[in-house]
Amino acid sequence: MAKIKLQGNPVNTSGELPAKGTLAPEFSLVKSDLSSLSLSELTGKKLLLNIFPSLGTSVCATALRKFNQLAAGITNSMVLAISKDLPFVHKDFCAAEGITDVITLSGFRDTAFGKAYGVDILDGLFEGLYARSVVIIDETGKVIYTQLVPEIADEPDYDAALDALKK
Repeated sequence: MAKIKLQGNPVNTSGELPAKGTLAPEFSLVKSDLSSLSLSELTGKKLLLNIFPSLGTSVCATALRKFNQLAAGITNSMVLAISKDLPFVHKDFCAAEGITDVITLSGFRDTAFGKAYGVDILDGLFEGLYARSVVIIDETGKVIYTQLVPEIADEPDYDAALDALKK
């Protein structure tokens, strides 16, 4: 169990992010068109998993916009924006913001992702949502970078994540 904060208040997560050097846990999440997408379908691509509580918060929306802008054009890579927001929310947000270089995924049907990645928030105001974090997975499915943002209200370290994605 990891400890993070929400506006300075302690919050617990369901576990730890996958360790660097290990194979990323398989997942199947829901795309904005209600189809499923699994990790195994993305083998051969570098993946940036932008995991966050909800697009209903300004920090989550900002991070999605920034990763869309900053990661565009990085060869052989994809950005996956993952939350428990309904797929309709993802679709409407991306359409309104002109976000085209990110695949949004929802964990609303599946409890396995949050447990496997250790990002389920167990208590506090955001209980039941995902903790803000970034996981980079290489072309072979191995975890090469992780960041669990210590304060949910803070943005992730974009530069470190993008550096890992470019390697």
